[in-house]
Amino acid sequence: MDTTLMLALAQVEGSEDVSQNLETARRYIEMAAQKGAHLVVFPEMFMGLPAAGRPPVTFLRPSGVDFFGRLAALARDLGLAVLAGGWEPSPDPHRVYNTAVLLSPLGEVLARYRKLHLFDALNIRESDTMTPGESPPSVVTLNGVRVGMTICYDLRFPEIFRHLADQGAQLVLVPSAWYQGSVKEDHWLTLLRARAIENAYYVAGCNLIGRSFCGRSTVFDPFGIPIASATETEDLVLACVSSARIEFVRQKLPSLQNRRKDVF
Repeated sequence: MDTTLMLALAQVEGSEDVSQNLETARRYIEMAAQKGAHLVVFPEMFMGLPAAGRPPVTFLRPSGVDFFGRLAALARDLGLAVLAGGWEPSPDPHRVYNTAVLLSPLGEVLARYRKLHLFDALNIRESDTMTPGESPPSVVTLNGVRVGMTICYDLRFPEIFRHLADQGAQLVLVPSAWYQGSVKEDHWLTLLRARAIENAYYVAGCNLIGRSFCGRSTVFDPFGIPIASATETEDLVLACVSSARIEFVRQKLPSLQNRRKDVF
């Protein structure tokens, strides 16, 4: 029996205005619902885009806007699941957790993941303003499909994706703020594809656009075939996740079964 989930990736531009980002969310959730999606994904840092002189902790100061609460209300009102990246307090008052929250169609929190691997590379130091998470992401069932998530730079660490495979994931979501730059787009697409091939499941990368980010949100199927993608402009990418496709690929190429667990 085939179990399917219609997935929508909202490739949007970030803003420092939380209310503006919620209005963007409303538009895209409505659009995704009209197109029959079960789940709509927004990028990393969608709550509010930090910048020089505007660290992430800024978005936790009293503003009268409950970002994840408002998203939960939108999910509930429109009857589909929503995933988005945002900020949460950490024990360090000057640093925050970089968090992705998955909300059910009833507005309930299905999963919360705090980014494990902070991007301290290419002249960026996320650890100056963010606190790393301490727990691996969980896998939850949504519309009959087992869903896990990572965040952006996690993509360069295959062990987190193998962990999710061992937990039964069939789809892994990668909300991201992947920068533009020499060969960066090649890395983005190559790594998304590699993680899908290695684990024989769907991998969906939802990226920001704008002056600093490259877009190119893409869904790869369990055989590494791109089944939906965007360019560098605002877009809503839709793809159907199929449990039958995963089973077919895993029977044809049983690499997960062929692992040498007695050695590694």
